[in-house]
Amino acid sequence: MGQCLGLVQIDQSTVAIKENFGKFSEVLEPGCHFLPWCIGQQIAGYLSLRVKQLDVRCETKTKDNVFVTVVASVQYRALADKASDAFYKLSNTREQIQSYVFDVIRATVPKLNLDDAFEQKNDIAKAVEDELEKAMSAYGYEIVQTLIIDIEPDVHVKRAMNEINAAARLRVAANEKAEAEKILQIKKAEGEAESKYLAGVGIARQRQAIVDGLRDSVLAFSENVPGTTAKDIMDMVLVTQYFDTMKEIGASSKSTSVFIPHGPGAVKDVAAQIRDGLLQANAERKD
Repeated sequence: MGQCLGLVQIDQSTVAIKENFGKFSEVLEPGCHFLPWCIGQQIAGYLSLRVKQLDVRCETKTKDNVFVTVVASVQYRALADKASDAFYKLSNTREQIQSYVFDVIRATVPKLNLDDAFEQKNDIAKAVEDELEKAMSAYGYEIVQTLIIDIEPDVHVKRAMNEINAAARLRVAANEKAEAEKILQIKKAEGEAESKYLAGVGIARQRQAIVDGLRDSVLAFSENVPGTTAKDIMDMVLVTQYFDTMKEIGASSKSTSVFIPHGPGAVKDVAAQIRDGLLQANAERKD
């Protein structure tokens, strides 16, 4: 009914192109308009002012001869003050934008190695956006934003990159493990050295205590038993220690019998053997 009366409704974020007998007349804003068709006025078409998005996949080759697929996302919209240019000058906006994206990407990426292409995604997107802005402004379109959302190498190249990365991480892990084992070995060796040092200090103190005790025993015996010599006292001490040692052997050994000399001169022989052994050991140590 409205069309019969020449009434036209234009929705929000949309403009209409008005023609008079096939010639451009004006751009109609959102709202209700009266177009008497009887005098040749009509709507040639509608143009949306909303932001649109176009994803472009472009295959190209990097400087190090790796084929990659670059995915660019272009956000654009028609300008209300240039709606007539956007409506009449371009028959297929998406193909036009896609052609410019192909041109810039295939001129930029071949100058970069694969790793550099990943690092300079923003630079590639800026180059595409600048070229599109300069070209599409003449057709009444504004480039809102351009993004490089993905760079996809060939599947074999991607697998090789993953293997290289995995090998590098395994090498780092192996180095860390070796370093940890090295530290453990060093700490273990330091602990063993400290343990042996402390054991040596303990043995030295034990021997010093024995020497001090023997000295005190000799002095005390000489004072309490007149007429005894130092040799007599040492013989008695050595024999006493000998029998103490044999007692400990008999108590701790699995053997049930220990044979020792039992004649009247056995004590003297034992003392002589112990004294001679000590003297011989001292002589060998000095040599």
